[in-house]
Amino acid sequence: MGIDRTPHAVYHIQYHFVWRPKYRNGLLTSARRAYLLYLLRRIAREYDFKVVEVEVVPDHVHLFVSGPPRYSPARLMQVIKSITAREMFKKFPELRRALWAGEFWGPGYYVGTAGDDVTTDMIKRYIRQQLDDTTAV
Repeated sequence: MGIDRTPHAVYHIQYHFVWRPKYRNGLLTSARRAYLLYLLRRIAREYDFKVVEVEVVPDHVHLFVSGPPRYSPARLMQVIKSITAREMFKKFPELRRALWAGEFWGPGYYVGTAGDDVTTDMIKRYIRQQLDDTTAV
């Protein structure tokens, strides 16, 4: 991923997000994982940001994205969590029983950027290892 452009900006902004479902109880498996991956890519197209790397493991999500400067990291996360929560509950209504409080995602998240100490390749390699690390247990 190189330099990107909007009509009013030239940018190279990349964020590494990590967040988890409420109660971190391993709900993101098989069909749910596949549907969440689909949703993340659909949202990226709709909101004009690019998925650099993504992995969904049973108890959390890693997403490395490049986004235009009009979106703060907080706004990107708000959009992603709200749309995916709504759509996951629609597609998998049984999740409402497991997540009895009516919230799909936990309240927080991690966000970092690629920079001098953490390179893009390091983040991508780390994300790719996530599924291997959870299936080895």
